[in-house]
This record gives sequence, C-alpha cells and structure tokens, in this order.
Amino acid sequence: MIEPATTQPSALPQTVRRRSDGPVDILELARPDKRNALDNETVLGLGAYFRAVPEGVRAVVLAAEGRHFCAGLDLNTMDESGVFEGVLHSRMWHGALDALIASPVPIFSVLKGAVIGGGLELASATHVRVAEPSTFYALPEGQRGLFVGGGASVRLPRLIGAARMTDMMLTGRRYDAVEGEQIGLSQYVVEDGNGLPTALELAHRAAANSPITNYGILHVLPRTAEANPHEGYLIESLMAGIASGSDEAKSRMRAFLDRDTAGARA
Repeated sequence: MIEPATTQPSALPQTVRRRSDGPVDILELARPDKRNALDNETVLGLGAYFRAVPEGVRAVVLAAEGRHFCAGLDLNTMDESGVFEGVLHSRMWHGALDALIASPVPIFSVLKGAVIGGGLELASATHVRVAEPSTFYALPEGQRGLFVGGGASVRLPRLIGAARMTDMMLTGRRYDAVEGEQIGLSQYVVEDGNGLPTALELAHRAAANSPITNYGILHVLPRTAEANPHEGYLIESLMAGIASGSDEAKSRMRAFLDRDTAGARA
C-alpha cells in the first residue's frame, strides 16, 4: 500500500511530494497548474534529494500530478539577468540533474502530456522512462531564441542521435509517445493510467536486485559503453569480480543452486 513518507527530506520543497511504497520512494512534481514547470527551488530540491537518498530506499519513481509530466523551465522565473548569470543558472541545472544520473538507486520516470524543454532534460536524467499515450516530446528553445541549458546537448544525442536533436531544435518537431519509444526517448509505452503502476512494478523488480549489481548497471555500464574496447573490457572485468565476490552474490547463487537442485530431484 502506498503511504505518505514518514519523514520528508528537508531538501524537498512543497512543489515535490514524497510517498513511500516499501523500498520504493515516489516523488511527484506538484505544480499541475503550471504544467509542472520547473523553478529553481524544485530543481535544487530534486538534486539535494538524490545526493542523499533516504536510508532504506532502493529505487525511486519520479511522477507528476495533473495531465503533464513537465513543460520545462518556468519562464516566469527568468529575468533580465546578464550572460554570466545565465551561465551560472545553466550550471546549477547541471549540478542538480547530475545528482539524478549519479543516484545510488535507479530512477523510473512516468511520462505523460508535455515532456518538453527542461522537462525532457529532467526525464533524460532518469534511468528508465515509462510513457503514457498522451506523452509528447519537444525542444522549443530554438523557436524562443534560447539554447538548451540543463544538459540536453550532452544526454539527448546519446539517446536519439545528434541529427534528431538538431531537427527538434531547428524546426520545433514533436515526437509522440510511440515515436519517442521507437527512437529511444522512453523504454516503455503503456495504456492511459498505467504509467505509475508499471513504473512501480519495474522499480520493485530493480529494488530486489543486489545493490552492488544495480550500482554496476547505473555507473559502470555507461562508462564501458563509452570506453574504447580494451578499457571497457578491463572495467567490465573489475566490476564482474567485485560483484561476484560479494557476500550477497554468493548467498544468492547458493540459494539459486539449492532451488535448482531441489527442482531436479522432484
């Protein structure tokens, strides 16, 4: 049963609600009247939460209230600041969203409605993305005289390729939920209303894994994928040795072998 968390991390602002489902935390963006557009407080709060994930949490689901996941940066928070202030603001987003990428636990996001601009940057910082049919993706910065500043130019080309991102920014092209899954913006497309249940099911599966294995998947796998083959093989071997040599791996393997043996005897 999903219940309100017994404690609310002090870093989380009122624009992010936290609930617990056993070892899985559910964080919900809570600005539905703003299509969950992101202000500085929300971005900083998410970053702080993932830098210090509460003890006992083994996976996180990032969802949103209302009809939209996130319509991007709250443009009402922008002022007539100068170039340097703009650089610092972008770097603030980088630091916060890097905390999601560096999270010690997997993050599953539930996408619906608008996933545009900064909302797409936020979604791309999660590890597994589950989209409902209403989901649409866009990068409208190109039509507003802006440029992405929350890490999209680094993360999105690795998901969909630089050519597709170029098209999105130059022409304002949108992708719907099915197209987005086909090009890599999400890993799942589910029926209306099934986003959260599906993400929770997946999160609980991941939460049952060994934390060492999950750490390797989240932090070693991306690096082996980017490394040259010789370095990648070595990194893989080191991680494989660490994982298989852990007490938990040995215990899990013994349990599996005992179960397999018992089944063969039956």
